[in-house]
Amino acid sequence: MKARLIAIGERPPAWVAEGFAEYQKRLSHWLPLELVEIAPGVRGKGRDAARATQDEGARVLAALPKQALVIALDGRGHAWSSPQLSQRLADWRGMGRDLALLVGGPEGHAPEVLSRADETWSLGPLTLPHMLVRLVCAEQLYRAAAMLANHPYHRA
Repeated sequence: MKARLIAIGERPPAWVAEGFAEYQKRLSHWLPLELVEIAPGVRGKGRDAARATQDEGARVLAALPKQALVIALDGRGHAWSSPQLSQRLADWRGMGRDLALLVGGPEGHAPEVLSRADETWSLGPLTLPHMLVRLVCAEQLYRAAAMLANHPYHRA
């Protein structure tokens, strides 16, 4: 199984890119993770944010791998503990499909994206910068994969 993190936004701060690259490298043996950056919709004075979100959603849907299991990161989704995420990862592996994890833009996901998602995942009730969500997601995927491999990374 391979995973693709499809995220709205380009050019993360260096510390986010470095952290993501570190977990991407660590994951490479257990769950190869590819980052796909989607250009944000045009926002600003006199611009329609809903239109920007709709445009982003169309580009996200176009970037989905065929037959992928789609997990949208959304504040209204399931807030799994690390052991629960590890079990979800085991279940997803058992489905024999690649994984697509979606990070939305400032207003979240377009309704069409949420409709396409097989599951939704919440990182908790905190509001996080969307660039930071990439890093947290990669770290949690690494933690879940490490737990499945009986690696000592997770100590709870």
